[in-house]
Amino acid sequence: MMTKYRREPMPRVLVNIIEYTLIFIGSFFVATAFNVFLLPHEIASGGVAGISTITKSLFGWEPSLVQWLINIPLFITGVLVLGKNFGLKSLVGTIVLPLFVFLTKEWATATPDPLLGAIFGGMGVGLGLGIVFRGKASTGGIDLAAQIFHKFFPLPLGVCVALFDGMIVLTATLVFSVEQGLYALIALFVTSRTIDFVQVGLNTSKNVMIITDQVEEVRRVLLDDIDRGVTVLNGTGGYTDEERKVLMCVVAQNEFSKVKQIVRHVDAKAFVVAMNATEVLGEGFKTS
Repeated sequence: MMTKYRREPMPRVLVNIIEYTLIFIGSFFVATAFNVFLLPHEIASGGVAGISTITKSLFGWEPSLVQWLINIPLFITGVLVLGKNFGLKSLVGTIVLPLFVFLTKEWATATPDPLLGAIFGGMGVGLGLGIVFRGKASTGGIDLAAQIFHKFFPLPLGVCVALFDGMIVLTATLVFSVEQGLYALIALFVTSRTIDFVQVGLNTSKNVMIITDQVEEVRRVLLDDIDRGVTVLNGTGGYTDEERKVLMCVVAQNEFSKVKQIVRHVDAKAFVVAMNATEVLGEGFKTS
């Protein structure tokens, strides 16, 4: 009989080295995108970086100093108000990002086209933030301010973040122009999608729910032919009020067509619902 061996976890020291390396790499990408794509075109796509873009235009203040002056007090306030330890890694991200912004401030503008600046700037910021999140850290800023606001006001955290970013984009629209505000919205959207891509990747799976009269036969072919685990759920028909078995099976994207064919072959009347599963952890999928 084959024995399955568990993969030994990495030593904690090595894990810490990798995570801190990710924080530095991610912060570098964010700073580079800010200086070569966003700042030259005065695209304030939310966050503390957006505030520093506005203050740079209005008062000529150095963006890296503005980011330090906002991020560090926000971090301290977050620890005091929220009463939780945000961790050394997040403090490092809060300090390192403005440092890279300062070190790359003389880099040349990558493109004279503001639309390209918004798109690729958003991608660069999203890529960098996604890498920082992979390092189990953050760069502080507006997300932390939103958490503080959320503690005192009965609004969902996502709404608080959107509210702060929206205020920054609106301010940029008033300070610069409506067109600059629209570019900022484009950059903000691209950033959010790129973060999702970095976090989840291309390995989208399908969560398949199957209602069939041939429960045992379908379960068996999924186990034997697809080699995926199956969970049998108890359900009740909303119209007939009859108790039914529902099969749930998570498969890779490229296996879904085969699942449909097999289920259709066993039971042509089977009811199949497939939903995207953006991240699946466990045996046969990602382990962490």
